[in-house]
Amino acid sequence: MPVKTCGQCHGQEADDVTASVHGQAILKGKGEAATCIDCHAEHQIVGLRNPAASFQTAEACSKCHVSERINSRFGMPNDRVKTFFESYHGLAATGGSTTAANCASCHGYHKILRSSDPDSMIHPTHLMETCGKCHPGASASFVGGKIHVDANHSEEIGMVVNRWVKKIYIIMIVLTVVMLGLHNGVAWWRKVVARRRANGEMVMRMDRGQRMQHFVLMSSFVVLAVTGFALKFPNTWFAHLMGSEEIRRWTHRIAGLVLIAGGIYHICYVIFTATGRKLVGDLWPRWRDARDVVTNVNHLAFGKPKARFGRFGYPEKIEYWAVVRGTVVMGVTGVAIWCKIDVTRWLPRWIVEVAITIHYYEAILACLAIIIWHFYHVMFDPDVYPMNWAWLDGKVSKKWHDEEHPLEAETEAERESPDLPGKES
Repeated sequence: MPVKTCGQCHGQEADDVTASVHGQAILKGKGEAATCIDCHAEHQIVGLRNPAASFQTAEACSKCHVSERINSRFGMPNDRVKTFFESYHGLAATGGSTTAANCASCHGYHKILRSSDPDSMIHPTHLMETCGKCHPGASASFVGGKIHVDANHSEEIGMVVNRWVKKIYIIMIVLTVVMLGLHNGVAWWRKVVARRRANGEMVMRMDRGQRMQHFVLMSSFVVLAVTGFALKFPNTWFAHLMGSEEIRRWTHRIAGLVLIAGGIYHICYVIFTATGRKLVGDLWPRWRDARDVVTNVNHLAFGKPKARFGRFGYPEKIEYWAVVRGTVVMGVTGVAIWCKIDVTRWLPRWIVEVAITIHYYEAILACLAIIIWHFYHVMFDPDVYPMNWAWLDGKVSKKWHDEEHPLEAETEAERESPDLPGKES
Protein backbone atom coordinates (compact mmCIF):
# COMPACT_ATOMS: atom_id res chain seq x y z
CA MET A 1 0.00 0.00 0.00
CA PRO A 2 1.47 3.41 -0.95
CA VAL A 3 0.96 4.86 2.57
CA LYS A 4 3.10 2.13 4.14
CA THR A 5 5.76 2.42 1.46
CA CYS A 6 5.97 6.21 1.72
CA GLY A 7 5.74 5.99 5.52
CA GLN A 8 9.13 4.27 5.71
CA CYS A 9 10.69 7.70 5.16
CA HIS A 10 7.74 10.00 5.88
CA GLY A 11 6.51 8.63 9.19
CA GLN A 12 4.57 11.64 10.48
CA GLU A 13 2.90 12.25 7.14
CA ALA A 14 1.91 8.57 6.95
CA ASP A 15 0.38 8.72 10.44
CA ASP A 16 -1.59 11.86 9.47
CA VAL A 17 -2.87 10.24 6.27
CA THR A 18 -3.89 7.10 8.18
CA ALA A 19 -5.91 9.24 10.61
CA SER A 20 -7.52 11.24 7.78
CA VAL A 21 -10.75 10.49 5.95
CA HIS A 22 -8.67 9.14 3.09
CA GLY A 23 -6.69 6.76 5.29
CA GLN A 24 -9.75 5.54 7.16
CA ALA A 25 -11.49 4.81 3.86
CA ILE A 26 -8.47 2.82 2.70
CA LEU A 27 -8.53 0.77 5.92
CA LYS A 28 -12.19 -0.03 5.20
CA GLY A 29 -11.21 -1.42 1.81
CA LYS A 30 -12.57 1.39 -0.35
CA GLY A 31 -10.23 1.38 -3.32
CA GLU A 32 -11.37 4.75 -4.68
CA ALA A 33 -9.91 6.58 -1.65
CA ALA A 34 -6.94 8.83 -2.42
CA THR A 35 -3.45 7.62 -1.55
CA CYS A 36 -0.09 9.38 -1.63
CA ILE A 37 0.47 8.84 -5.35
CA ASP A 38 -2.97 10.21 -6.25
CA CYS A 39 -1.92 13.64 -4.96
CA HIS A 40 1.86 13.61 -5.43
CA ALA A 41 2.17 11.38 -8.52
CA GLU A 42 4.13 8.14 -8.69
CA HIS A 43 7.50 8.91 -10.29
CA GLN A 44 7.66 12.66 -10.90
CA ILE A 45 6.69 13.41 -7.31
CA VAL A 46 5.25 16.90 -6.80
CA GLY A 47 5.46 18.83 -3.55
CA LEU A 48 2.20 20.67 -2.90
CA ARG A 49 3.26 22.78 0.09
CA ASN A 50 5.10 25.22 -2.18
CA PRO A 51 3.11 28.51 -2.30
CA ALA A 52 3.56 28.53 -6.07
CA ALA A 53 1.56 25.28 -6.25
CA SER A 54 -1.77 26.87 -5.25
CA PHE A 55 -3.58 26.04 -8.47
CA GLN A 56 -1.79 22.68 -8.74
CA THR A 57 -3.10 21.70 -5.30
CA ALA A 58 -6.67 22.52 -6.29
CA GLU A 59 -6.22 20.51 -9.48
CA ALA A 60 -4.89 17.52 -7.51
CA CYS A 61 -7.94 17.49 -5.24
CA SER A 62 -10.28 18.04 -8.19
CA LYS A 63 -9.25 14.79 -9.86
CA CYS A 64 -11.29 12.82 -7.33
CA HIS A 65 -13.78 15.34 -5.95
CA VAL A 66 -15.19 16.22 -9.38
CA SER A 67 -16.25 12.59 -9.91
CA GLU A 68 -19.97 12.02 -9.37
CA ARG A 69 -19.31 8.31 -8.83
CA ILE A 70 -16.79 8.91 -6.02
CA ASN A 71 -18.90 11.66 -4.44
CA SER A 72 -21.94 9.39 -4.47
CA ARG A 73 -20.02 6.45 -2.98
CA PHE A 74 -18.66 8.53 -0.10
CA GLY A 75 -21.79 10.62 0.46
CA MET A 76 -20.22 13.95 -0.56
CA PRO A 77 -21.88 16.85 -2.45
CA ASN A 78 -21.13 17.03 -6.18
CA ASP A 79 -20.54 20.77 -6.35
CA ARG A 80 -17.43 21.19 -4.16
CA VAL A 81 -14.98 21.65 -7.04
CA LYS A 82 -17.33 23.93 -8.98
CA THR A 83 -18.12 26.18 -6.03
CA PHE A 84 -14.43 26.43 -5.08
CA PHE A 85 -13.33 27.58 -8.53
CA GLU A 86 -16.22 30.08 -8.61
CA SER A 87 -15.12 31.56 -5.27
CA TYR A 88 -12.58 34.34 -4.86
CA HIS A 89 -9.94 31.80 -3.78
CA GLY A 90 -10.54 29.62 -6.86
CA LEU A 91 -10.58 32.55 -9.29
CA ALA A 92 -7.36 33.94 -7.81
CA ALA A 93 -5.62 30.54 -7.95
CA THR A 94 -6.74 30.05 -11.56
CA GLY A 95 -5.35 33.50 -12.37
CA GLY A 96 -1.91 32.49 -11.08
CA SER A 97 -1.97 33.83 -7.52
CA THR A 98 0.60 32.20 -5.26
CA THR A 99 -0.98 33.52 -2.05
CA ALA A 100 -4.66 32.66 -2.50
CA ALA A 101 -5.98 29.87 -0.31
CA ASN A 102 -6.34 26.47 -1.93
CA CYS A 103 -8.03 23.29 -0.73
CA ALA A 104 -5.17 22.35 1.60
CA SER A 105 -5.06 25.84 3.16
CA CYS A 106 -8.42 25.13 4.81
CA HIS A 107 -8.65 21.34 4.96
CA GLY A 108 -5.00 20.48 5.60
CA TYR A 109 -2.52 18.48 3.56
CA HIS A 110 -2.43 15.03 5.11
CA LYS A 111 -4.64 14.90 8.22
CA ILE A 112 -7.83 15.86 6.38
CA LEU A 113 -10.86 15.37 8.62
CA ARG A 114 -14.61 15.87 8.39
CA SER A 115 -15.90 19.30 9.42
CA SER A 116 -17.75 17.61 12.30
CA ASP A 117 -14.49 16.24 13.77
CA PRO A 118 -13.30 18.47 16.68
CA ASP A 119 -9.70 18.13 15.41
CA SER A 120 -10.60 19.29 11.88
CA MET A 121 -9.19 22.63 10.69
CA ILE A 122 -12.67 23.55 9.47
CA HIS A 123 -14.52 22.60 12.66
CA PRO A 124 -16.42 25.69 13.94
CA THR A 125 -14.10 25.94 16.95
CA HIS A 126 -11.03 26.19 14.70
CA LEU A 127 -12.34 28.35 11.86
CA MET A 128 -11.14 31.68 13.29
CA GLU A 129 -7.64 30.22 13.63
CA THR A 130 -7.69 28.63 10.15
CA CYS A 131 -9.03 31.71 8.36
CA GLY A 132 -6.83 33.95 10.49
CA LYS A 133 -3.70 32.50 8.86
CA CYS A 134 -4.51 34.51 5.73
CA HIS A 135 -6.94 37.04 7.26
CA PRO A 136 -5.45 38.28 10.56
CA GLY A 137 -8.13 39.43 12.99
CA ALA A 138 -10.86 37.34 11.36
CA SER A 139 -13.97 37.55 13.56
CA ALA A 140 -16.70 35.00 14.25
CA SER A 141 -18.93 36.90 11.84
CA PHE A 142 -16.25 36.79 9.10
CA VAL A 143 -15.78 33.03 9.34
CA GLY A 144 -19.55 32.48 9.41
CA GLY A 145 -19.78 32.70 5.63
CA LYS A 146 -19.62 29.56 3.53
CA ILE A 147 -17.03 28.93 0.84
CA HIS A 148 -18.73 25.99 -0.89
CA VAL A 149 -22.13 27.50 -1.58
CA ASP A 150 -24.29 27.45 -4.71
CA ALA A 151 -25.45 31.05 -4.83
CA ASN A 152 -28.22 30.20 -7.30
CA HIS A 153 -29.97 27.66 -5.09
CA SER A 154 -29.02 28.32 -1.46
CA GLU A 155 -31.93 29.36 0.74
CA GLU A 156 -29.78 31.23 3.27
CA ILE A 157 -31.04 34.76 3.80
CA GLY A 158 -27.78 36.27 2.60
CA MET A 159 -27.83 34.26 -0.65
CA VAL A 160 -31.51 35.10 -1.25
CA VAL A 161 -30.80 38.82 -0.82
CA ASN A 162 -27.74 38.48 -3.06
CA ARG A 163 -29.81 36.83 -5.81
CA TRP A 164 -32.41 39.60 -5.73
CA VAL A 165 -29.71 42.27 -5.89
CA LYS A 166 -28.25 40.46 -8.88
CA LYS A 167 -31.64 40.30 -10.64
CA ILE A 168 -32.34 43.99 -9.99
CA TYR A 169 -28.96 45.00 -11.39
CA ILE A 170 -29.40 42.84 -14.49
CA ILE A 171 -32.79 44.46 -15.17
CA MET A 172 -31.32 47.91 -14.55
CA ILE A 173 -28.35 47.24 -16.84
CA VAL A 174 -30.57 45.92 -19.65
CA LEU A 175 -33.00 48.86 -19.42
CA THR A 176 -30.18 51.41 -19.25
CA VAL A 177 -28.31 49.95 -22.22
CA VAL A 178 -31.51 49.63 -24.30
CA MET A 179 -32.64 53.21 -23.61
CA LEU A 180 -29.21 54.76 -24.15
CA GLY A 181 -28.61 52.64 -27.24
CA LEU A 182 -32.04 53.49 -28.69
CA HIS A 183 -31.53 57.22 -28.06
CA ASN A 184 -28.07 57.33 -29.62
CA GLY A 185 -29.00 54.92 -32.39
CA VAL A 186 -31.91 57.11 -33.56
CA ALA A 187 -29.75 60.24 -33.26
CA TRP A 188 -26.96 58.58 -35.27
CA TRP A 189 -29.38 57.44 -37.98
CA ARG A 190 -30.95 60.87 -38.39
CA LYS A 191 -27.55 62.51 -38.71
CA VAL A 192 -26.45 59.92 -41.25
CA VAL A 193 -29.59 60.44 -43.34
CA ALA A 194 -29.20 64.23 -43.15
CA ARG A 195 -25.56 64.03 -44.19
CA ARG A 196 -26.41 61.69 -47.06
CA ARG A 197 -29.07 64.07 -48.33
CA ALA A 198 -26.65 66.98 -48.09
CA ASN A 199 -24.33 65.21 -50.53
CA GLY A 200 -26.69 66.16 -53.34
CA GLU A 201 -26.69 64.29 -56.65
CA MET A 202 -26.01 60.55 -56.45
CA VAL A 203 -24.20 58.24 -58.89
CA MET A 204 -24.93 54.53 -59.37
CA ARG A 205 -21.83 52.57 -58.38
CA MET A 206 -23.12 48.97 -58.03
CA ASP A 207 -26.16 47.48 -59.74
CA ARG A 208 -28.56 45.12 -57.99
CA GLY A 209 -26.89 41.95 -59.23
CA GLN A 210 -23.48 43.08 -58.03
CA ARG A 211 -24.92 44.03 -54.66
CA MET A 212 -26.46 40.57 -54.29
CA GLN A 213 -23.14 38.92 -55.12
CA HIS A 214 -21.41 41.16 -52.57
CA PHE A 215 -24.01 40.24 -49.93
CA VAL A 216 -23.47 36.50 -50.50
CA LEU A 217 -19.71 36.99 -50.30
CA MET A 218 -19.93 39.16 -47.19
CA SER A 219 -22.36 36.97 -45.24
CA SER A 220 -20.63 33.69 -46.07
CA PHE A 221 -17.23 35.19 -45.20
CA VAL A 222 -18.44 36.38 -41.78
CA VAL A 223 -20.00 32.99 -40.96
CA LEU A 224 -16.86 31.18 -42.14
CA ALA A 225 -14.59 33.40 -40.06
CA VAL A 226 -16.62 33.08 -36.86
CA THR A 227 -17.28 29.34 -37.11
CA GLY A 228 -13.76 28.61 -38.34
CA PHE A 229 -12.08 30.27 -35.38
CA ALA A 230 -14.67 28.69 -33.07
CA LEU A 231 -13.62 25.26 -34.38
CA LYS A 232 -9.95 26.15 -33.93
CA PHE A 233 -10.48 27.51 -30.42
CA PRO A 234 -13.42 25.49 -29.00
CA ASN A 235 -13.01 26.75 -25.42
CA THR A 236 -13.66 30.41 -26.26
CA TRP A 237 -16.88 32.17 -25.27
CA PHE A 238 -18.03 32.74 -28.85
CA ALA A 239 -17.55 29.03 -29.60
CA HIS A 240 -19.89 28.10 -26.75
CA LEU A 241 -22.48 30.58 -28.04
CA MET A 242 -22.76 28.61 -31.28
CA GLY A 243 -23.64 25.32 -29.66
CA SER A 244 -22.00 21.95 -30.15
CA GLU A 245 -18.95 21.17 -32.24
CA GLU A 246 -21.15 19.41 -34.79
CA ILE A 247 -23.32 22.50 -35.25
CA ARG A 248 -20.25 24.70 -35.71
CA ARG A 249 -18.69 22.22 -38.14
CA TRP A 250 -21.73 21.90 -40.38
CA THR A 251 -22.46 25.63 -40.30
CA HIS A 252 -18.88 26.20 -41.43
CA ARG A 253 -19.22 23.67 -44.24
CA ILE A 254 -22.53 25.06 -45.49
CA ALA A 255 -21.09 28.61 -45.49
CA GLY A 256 -18.11 27.26 -47.44
CA LEU A 257 -20.40 25.73 -50.05
CA VAL A 258 -22.27 29.04 -50.31
CA LEU A 259 -18.97 30.86 -50.87
CA ILE A 260 -17.89 28.39 -53.55
CA ALA A 261 -21.31 28.60 -55.25
CA GLY A 262 -21.07 32.39 -55.20
CA GLY A 263 -17.63 32.17 -56.76
CA ILE A 264 -18.87 29.86 -59.54
CA TYR A 265 -21.79 32.21 -60.21
CA HIS A 266 -19.40 35.16 -60.41
CA ILE A 267 -17.25 33.32 -62.97
CA CYS A 268 -20.34 32.77 -65.14
CA TYR A 269 -21.33 36.39 -64.60
CA VAL A 270 -18.02 37.77 -65.88
CA ILE A 271 -17.92 35.37 -68.82
CA PHE A 272 -21.49 35.45 -70.11
CA THR A 273 -22.72 38.98 -69.37
CA ALA A 274 -21.58 42.26 -70.90
CA THR A 275 -21.73 43.97 -67.51
CA GLY A 276 -19.55 41.27 -65.98
CA ARG A 277 -17.00 41.41 -68.80
CA LYS A 278 -16.81 45.18 -68.46
CA LEU A 279 -16.37 44.80 -64.68
CA VAL A 280 -13.38 42.47 -65.07
CA GLY A 281 -11.95 44.66 -67.81
CA ASP A 282 -12.09 47.70 -65.57
CA LEU A 283 -10.56 45.70 -62.68
CA TRP A 284 -7.75 44.21 -64.78
CA PRO A 285 -4.30 45.33 -63.52
CA ARG A 286 -2.38 47.72 -65.79
CA TRP A 287 1.00 49.44 -65.70
CA ARG A 288 -0.80 52.64 -64.83
CA ASP A 289 -1.73 51.11 -61.47
CA ALA A 290 1.96 50.74 -60.57
CA ARG A 291 2.51 54.42 -61.43
CA ASP A 292 -0.53 55.31 -59.31
CA VAL A 293 0.96 53.48 -56.34
CA VAL A 294 4.16 55.54 -56.65
CA THR A 295 2.12 58.71 -57.08
CA ASN A 296 0.05 58.04 -53.96
CA VAL A 297 3.12 57.12 -51.91
CA ASN A 298 4.52 60.56 -52.77
CA HIS A 299 1.14 62.08 -51.95
CA LEU A 300 0.98 60.41 -48.53
CA ALA A 301 4.65 60.99 -47.68
CA PHE A 302 5.28 64.44 -49.13
CA GLY A 303 1.85 65.96 -49.79
CA LYS A 304 2.17 65.91 -53.59
CA PRO A 305 -0.97 65.58 -55.80
CA LYS A 306 -2.71 62.23 -55.41
CA ALA A 307 -3.29 59.70 -58.18
CA ARG A 308 -6.31 60.08 -60.47
CA PHE A 309 -8.35 56.91 -60.86
CA GLY A 310 -10.83 55.70 -63.43
CA ARG A 311 -13.72 53.44 -62.45
CA PHE A 312 -11.41 51.44 -60.21
CA GLY A 313 -8.05 52.38 -58.73
CA TYR A 314 -5.37 50.09 -57.40
CA PRO A 315 -7.08 49.83 -53.94
CA GLU A 316 -10.17 48.19 -55.48
CA LYS A 317 -8.11 46.08 -57.87
CA ILE A 318 -5.85 44.76 -55.11
CA GLU A 319 -8.87 43.80 -53.05
CA TYR A 320 -10.81 42.19 -55.89
CA TRP A 321 -7.97 39.93 -57.02
CA ALA A 322 -7.08 39.14 -53.40
CA VAL A 323 -10.67 37.92 -52.92
CA VAL A 324 -10.41 35.81 -56.09
CA ARG A 325 -7.14 34.26 -54.91
CA GLY A 326 -8.39 33.75 -51.36
CA THR A 327 -11.63 32.12 -52.47
CA VAL A 328 -9.73 29.63 -54.62
CA VAL A 329 -7.20 28.83 -51.88
CA MET A 330 -9.80 28.51 -49.12
CA GLY A 331 -12.14 26.50 -51.35
CA VAL A 332 -9.49 24.00 -52.44
CA THR A 333 -7.98 23.52 -48.97
CA GLY A 334 -11.40 23.42 -47.31
CA VAL A 335 -12.62 20.65 -49.61
CA ALA A 336 -9.34 18.76 -49.07
CA ILE A 337 -9.81 18.91 -45.30
CA TRP A 338 -13.47 17.93 -45.53
CA CYS A 339 -12.83 15.04 -47.94
CA LYS A 340 -9.52 13.91 -46.45
CA ILE A 341 -10.29 10.21 -46.87
CA ASP A 342 -10.83 10.62 -50.59
CA VAL A 343 -7.81 12.92 -50.94
CA THR A 344 -5.48 10.44 -49.25
CA ARG A 345 -6.47 7.73 -51.70
CA TRP A 346 -4.50 9.61 -54.32
CA LEU A 347 -2.15 11.86 -52.34
CA PRO A 348 0.05 11.42 -49.22
CA ARG A 349 -1.42 12.23 -45.78
CA TRP A 350 0.87 15.23 -45.30
CA ILE A 351 -1.02 17.03 -48.09
CA VAL A 352 -4.01 17.27 -45.75
CA GLU A 353 -1.81 18.61 -42.93
CA VAL A 354 -0.42 21.28 -45.26
CA ALA A 355 -3.98 22.11 -46.37
CA ILE A 356 -4.99 22.61 -42.71
CA THR A 357 -2.06 24.97 -42.16
CA ILE A 358 -2.78 26.95 -45.34
CA HIS A 359 -6.50 27.10 -44.50
CA TYR A 360 -5.84 28.48 -41.00
CA TYR A 361 -3.24 31.08 -41.89
CA GLU A 362 -5.06 32.15 -45.05
CA ALA A 363 -8.10 32.80 -42.83
CA ILE A 364 -6.02 35.00 -40.53
CA LEU A 365 -4.60 36.85 -43.54
CA ALA A 366 -8.07 37.37 -45.04
CA CYS A 367 -9.61 38.63 -41.80
CA LEU A 368 -6.77 41.07 -41.11
CA ALA A 369 -6.85 42.32 -44.72
CA ILE A 370 -10.60 42.94 -44.46
CA ILE A 371 -10.23 44.81 -41.17
CA ILE A 372 -7.19 46.89 -42.14
CA TRP A 373 -7.79 47.49 -45.84
CA HIS A 374 -11.46 47.00 -46.76
CA PHE A 375 -12.96 48.47 -43.59
CA TYR A 376 -10.83 51.57 -43.96
CA HIS A 377 -11.90 52.27 -47.54
CA VAL A 378 -15.60 51.56 -46.99
CA MET A 379 -16.07 52.65 -43.35
CA PHE A 380 -13.24 54.47 -41.59
CA ASP A 381 -12.12 56.76 -44.41
CA PRO A 382 -13.38 60.19 -43.23
CA ASP A 383 -14.70 60.90 -46.75
CA VAL A 384 -17.20 58.01 -46.55
CA TYR A 385 -17.75 57.60 -42.78
CA PRO A 386 -19.86 55.97 -41.37
CA MET A 387 -19.85 53.81 -44.51
CA ASN A 388 -19.92 53.69 -48.26
CA TRP A 389 -23.62 53.03 -48.91
CA ALA A 390 -23.09 51.51 -52.35
CA TRP A 391 -23.36 47.98 -50.94
CA LEU A 392 -26.95 48.76 -49.84
CA ASP A 393 -28.48 50.92 -52.58
CA GLY A 394 -25.63 51.01 -55.09
CA LYS A 395 -25.27 54.79 -54.93
CA VAL A 396 -22.49 57.19 -53.95
CA SER A 397 -22.47 60.97 -53.97
CA LYS A 398 -21.41 62.57 -57.26
CA LYS A 399 -19.07 64.86 -55.32
CA TRP A 400 -17.20 61.91 -53.80
CA HIS A 401 -17.23 60.03 -57.10
CA ASP A 402 -15.75 62.98 -59.00
CA GLU A 403 -13.00 63.38 -56.38
CA GLU A 404 -12.06 59.72 -56.06
CA HIS A 405 -12.63 58.56 -59.66
CA PRO A 406 -12.20 61.70 -61.80
CA LEU A 407 -11.07 59.86 -64.92
CA GLU A 408 -14.33 57.91 -65.05
CA ALA A 409 -16.32 61.08 -64.51
CA GLU A 410 -14.38 62.85 -67.26
CA THR A 411 -14.92 59.95 -69.65
CA GLU A 412 -18.66 59.98 -68.97
CA ALA A 413 -18.74 63.77 -69.49
CA GLU A 414 -17.02 63.40 -72.85
CA ARG A 415 -19.56 60.77 -73.92
CA GLU A 416 -22.44 63.06 -72.99
CA SER A 417 -20.93 66.15 -74.70
CA PRO A 418 -20.18 65.36 -78.37
CA ASP A 419 -19.70 69.06 -79.23
CA LEU A 420 -16.48 69.37 -77.24
CA PRO A 421 -13.39 70.40 -79.30
CA GLY A 422 -12.02 67.45 -81.24
CA LYS A 423 -15.41 65.73 -81.42
CA GLU A 424 -17.66 65.50 -84.43
CA SER A 425 -20.96 67.33 -84.09
